[in-house]
Amino acid sequence: MAKKTFPLSRVYQLLEPGPVVLVTTAHKGKANIMTQSWHTMMEFEPPLVGCVISGRNHSFDALVATRECVLSIPSVELAKQVVGIGNCSGNKVDKFKKFKLTPLPASQVAPPLIAECYANLECRVTDSRMVNKYNFFVLEVVKAWIDPAMKNPRTLHHQGKGVFMVGGDTIKLPSKMK
Repeated sequence: MAKKTFPLSRVYQLLEPGPVVLVTTAHKGKANIMTQSWHTMMEFEPPLVGCVISGRNHSFDALVATRECVLSIPSVELAKQVVGIGNCSGNKVDKFKKFKLTPLPASQVAPPLIAECYANLECRVTDSRMVNKYNFFVLEVVKAWIDPAMKNPRTLHHQGKGVFMVGGDTIKLPSKMK
C-alpha cells in the first residue's frame, strides 16, 4: 500500500486526545466556559489531567489566577453549544446565558459544574511549571460527577476546522488490567 506525506500542521487531527470538554472557570465574580480538546490523562490515582489552554484565551488568565476549573464532558446533543462556546469570548459574553446552560455549584472548587453535561470533573492546578513555555497545565481531579441517567453518552472528538468525530460504539476485549 502506497503512503503519502501528511502536513505536519495537521498531525493533531490524527492524535486527537479524547472527548471535547467544556472548561469552566470563575474569576472576579464571573463564571466562564471555554471549549477545549487538547488534554490527556497523565495518572490514574490521583487522577491527573494535562491540558493546553492558549495564553490568548480569557480562561487562561482565570486559571492562572485561581488555579481551579471544572472539566465538563458534553455529549453529542450539545454539539451546537460546544462549537458556539468555542467561537466567542467570555470577555464579551455570558456563555451560560447565551447557550442556555445551567451552572451548578461544585463542592471542592469555585467554578460551576454544567448541569447538561454527562460528567463534571472538579480540578485544581497541581503543576504549572510548563505553563510559561507551553501553556500546559497539570490538573488534579478532586471530585468527579456523572449523570447516571445518561447511558452510553456519545462524545465529541475534535478533528480540526469544524470537523468532529462522534464516539459511541464500544467493544470489549479480554484484558488482564484491573
